[in-house]
Amino acid sequence: MKAAILGKKLGMTSYFTDDGIQIPCTVIEAGPCTVVQVKTNEKEGYNAIQIGFEEIAEKKVNNPLKGHFEKAGVKPTRYLKEFRDFNADLSIGEVLSVKQFETGDKVKITSKSKGRGFQGVVKRHHFGGGKASHGQSSKKRHGGSVGASSYPSRIFKGKKMPGQMSGKKASIQNIEIIEVLPEQNLILIKGSVPGAPNTILEIIKR
Repeated sequence: MKAAILGKKLGMTSYFTDDGIQIPCTVIEAGPCTVVQVKTNEKEGYNAIQIGFEEIAEKKVNNPLKGHFEKAGVKPTRYLKEFRDFNADLSIGEVLSVKQFETGDKVKITSKSKGRGFQGVVKRHHFGGGKASHGQSSKKRHGGSVGASSYPSRIFKGKKMPGQMSGKKASIQNIEIIEVLPEQNLILIKGSVPGAPNTILEIIKR
């Protein structure tokens, strides 16, 4: 792993190239992130770094985390994230910024996707629904039969049913960085990324 940082999705906009081509892009506020802990094979059994994003007042941190930050000698942060197999030569207190990335880099972005709530099979699984004619009264968006009565007398695991839609961890890989703005801690990503505005993103360049 070459570079990693935490960021916040600000929204989407349009980016125009020198040729006048319009590209939809996502604006991400990334970093600065402080290295809070460095884990090694010798001590913890694996290599990793823990970084913090978005500084907050000390009174907003509980006692265990307060001690964790004091041990590292860094200011408390709202978000903490551990990145495994990070072989870079980093030390506690070092600050990671968007300068790790360059225009044209391909990155992997992970976040929590937009929650859609409890949805039926038509929206959740793209079912076609029932007929709209021939005496249909209230079954237009129903899923139909889900299992026989005598055999197997149960519903098989994995049956597509209504339920909670989205709001889960989602990743998008090999997405291109259009531009890096170090002065404003901003990264412009080509296309869209999972999550609503203000969602926390994990950005990794391998």
